[in-house]
Amino acid sequence: MSAISGIVGASNGGGGIQQIMAMRQQIIDRSDLLKQIHSTQASTQSTALTTTDATGAQPPAQGFADTLKTALDSVNSVQNNAESVTDAYQKGEVTDVAKVMLARQEAGVAFEATLQVRNKLLSAYQDIMRMGL
Repeated sequence: MSAISGIVGASNGGGGIQQIMAMRQQIIDRSDLLKQIHSTQASTQSTALTTTDATGAQPPAQGFADTLKTALDSVNSVQNNAESVTDAYQKGEVTDVAKVMLARQEAGVAFEATLQVRNKLLSAYQDIMRMGL
């Protein structure tokens, strides 16, 4: 508790804790918004995947290559969206800097996740190649 009072004491008196609480609430609100966006996208994708054709049969399950391509296309679209929002901000068309930063952050996280998946796949491939039969 003394560490918190030290932080508050180092800032602008009692106003520091209100600023921290306000920033915390903004982060929570944006997190909730992202969850809503992703849940609607996931429900849209799951609806698209569970649709049936004219014969009533479900479409075949996607293979590894198709799943990978879909994931990469998704990351690419997120990055393109971030780029377009950034360009619009630079042109003065978008005035909400939070929207721009959120789009750029989402693109960065998506790219970082893709990079980590690529690293794991490469590591698994290398391990398989080292195996002796």
